Amino acid sequence: MNNPGSGTVYTETVVYSPPEAYVNDVPYQLAIIQLDSGRRLTGRIDGERAQIGDHVAFVDFRNNVPFFRKAA
Repeated sequence: MNNPGSGTVYTETVVYSPPEAYVNDVPYQLAIIQLDSGRRLTGRIDGERAQIGDHVAFVDFRNNVPFFRKAA
């Protein structure tokens, strides 16, 4: 998979009741990212919680899930 780049948090939520595959990760934040390219992508937020409108940068893929982190 290619690096999706950076973008802005379009919407977000924190998951407390996950599917079985992610039960050890709770709580975790999911967000829909409006990429700088114009596309939207669902991914996880790593580290500090992001809010709607925050700029985020791609970190890496883990199990084919894109992870983003708040940009400085």
